[in-house]
Amino acid sequence: MSVPATIDEELRAHLIAQPETILDDQDIMRALIAANERSMGANIVDLRGIAMERLEARLDRLEDTHRSVIAAAYNNISGMNLIHRAVLRMLDPADFELFMADLSGEVAEILRVDCVRLVLETELGQKNSAVERLGPVLSVANPGFVDEYLGMSAEQSSRQVFLRQIQEQDETIYGDTGFWVRSEACLRLDLGEGRLPGMLVLGVEDAQQFKPGQGTDLLAFFGGVFERAMRRWLS
Repeated sequence: MSVPATIDEELRAHLIAQPETILDDQDIMRALIAANERSMGANIVDLRGIAMERLEARLDRLEDTHRSVIAAAYNNISGMNLIHRAVLRMLDPADFELFMADLSGEVAEILRVDCVRLVLETELGQKNSAVERLGPVLSVANPGFVDEYLGMSAEQSSRQVFLRQIQEQDETIYGDTGFWVRSEACLRLDLGEGRLPGMLVLGVEDAQQFKPGQGTDLLAFFGGVFERAMRRWLS
């Protein structure tokens, strides 16, 4: 017959005084349950132990879900703050040239993108001096370029935001300076009745920053504000 293991009197007194020390330690509780199962023998099934294991596994899953929800909520709030700051900055300029300069400057920095390009369709075919003065942030294209670039079909006519990873950059948008862009967010712009559509492109070097399947609500909001600001400037 085996001799029962002894326990230090000071430790025993501490555990009696503060039993939650054991209850709060998962490793000790597992060891106690395992010892209890061994003492009952192999022919007895401890349903309480099985139930506790299942509850513990379920609790672990709930904790993982809880952490994921908190992380997603934090990212959403952080993204919303960025969009709001960018919108406020975009509404500050009092003239169009400053508006465009901010677009590729402070607005791009706030949004944490590497470049911003505004594409406007025109039937004129050539850049004029006013367009060239605005720099690479503004590109002009032939009618139909935006829908062709986005690969839009009749079923996607209401879609506003397109996220994708790219390998080859279109010179009409990026010129010869965007060879490093690996993902982009394209916001199709409705510039008002009687006007050709436009497109705002946010390009980044990180291939994982923009990709299909990500949420687009905040970008759609930003695009809606931007196209309304453009209608004001164009009128």
